[in-house]
Amino acid sequence: MNNFDVVVIGAGVIGTSVAFQLSRLGAKNVLVLDRGLIGAGTTSQSSGILRTHYSVKENVELARKSWEVFNNFSSYLGDDEASCGLVKCGYMIVASEGDKIEPLRASLNQQKEQGIPLELLSQQQAKELMPIARFDDAALIGYEPEAGFADAYLVATSFARAARRGGVTVKENVNVNKILFENGKVVGVSTSIGDFSTSTVISTQNIWTPELAGWTGRELPVMPERHAVLALECEAAKYTFNMPVFKDLASPGMLYYRSYGGSQMLVSEGVVGEKLNAADTEQGDIPMDYIVDVGAQVAERFPEYETAGIASSWTGVYDVTPDWNPVLGKLPGIEGLIVGYGFSGHGFKLSPTVGRVLAQEALGLPTDVSLKPYSIERFATGELLTGKYGLGAVS
Repeated sequence: MNNFDVVVIGAGVIGTSVAFQLSRLGAKNVLVLDRGLIGAGTTSQSSGILRTHYSVKENVELARKSWEVFNNFSSYLGDDEASCGLVKCGYMIVASEGDKIEPLRASLNQQKEQGIPLELLSQQQAKELMPIARFDDAALIGYEPEAGFADAYLVATSFARAARRGGVTVKENVNVNKILFENGKVVGVSTSIGDFSTSTVISTQNIWTPELAGWTGRELPVMPERHAVLALECEAAKYTFNMPVFKDLASPGMLYYRSYGGSQMLVSEGVVGEKLNAADTEQGDIPMDYIVDVGAQVAERFPEYETAGIASSWTGVYDVTPDWNPVLGKLPGIEGLIVGYGFSGHGFKLSPTVGRVLAQEALGLPTDVSLKPYSIERFATGELLTGKYGLGAVS
């Protein structure tokens, strides 16, 4: 068998980040395996929003450190041609009077305490930044000027190119059939192109994590959920790149928005989606009832969009844990196995730092942030990372 020091399963934005960080930290003999092409799975379906706003303080720290990478992407990778497609337009989050206003206030205060550049806006100030929206119901408006969106596929392929330049081997279109264990220790992986020996495996299998559960005999709580994304076009109003990413906690679906192509509006819900029986990245149907419901919510906040049409649409699948936050680190009782799964819609924005801490954990180095809150053991102890807004992708 070919021998590798570390094998990474999955070449999405998390797996490629791990691979790059391993090479950056000095690992010399690393193999990345993916069932498809680099970044072609759930990474390619990402809306690409970048923000540090979370109601879970641990996530704020992961996002803050990751933002520093996105903001200096090419220099961080040591590649003048690398781009993450960053559009730095800011992030605005709004709550009306009701059950979301105090959670939002607490989250904004927490961000300030963690040193995040943040402003509280009046309705008039918000209107100046987002002239196509109405704010007469807005009781609390937070604004994060150092935020925006980027391209997850570009990020994954850039990480992969930098990892390869650092000596990492990446093999695409390879199915991993199982991890090989002896006496509770990782000794290799068995794949569709043969077996590879290794003492360390990092699984970033995303919605395919149930396969890992089968190989290890462990319960790894995760559920694939499909979410729909709509790109709306409106003759009467344009959502330009200058307008911020927008989160509407006042809407029933806790909708999020961003500019798409410099004129269209990309919109999706931030609540629980369609549960799937098995991992599936194929495009799903978007029911007309969903389109009508989301369209009504859009028109409530953006009145001119009442006459908007659908320019395009797609579906993406989240790997959702019971508390909508990831599992990061070692699996107790198995030597040499590190996991990173269950990102529940926020994997992309956390990917630079998650890749680094998983690489550090695998190499036996101190991690930049504590992985204890993200341990799988929290589901047994009840120390969940549930966000202040309830279950949903704004955790």
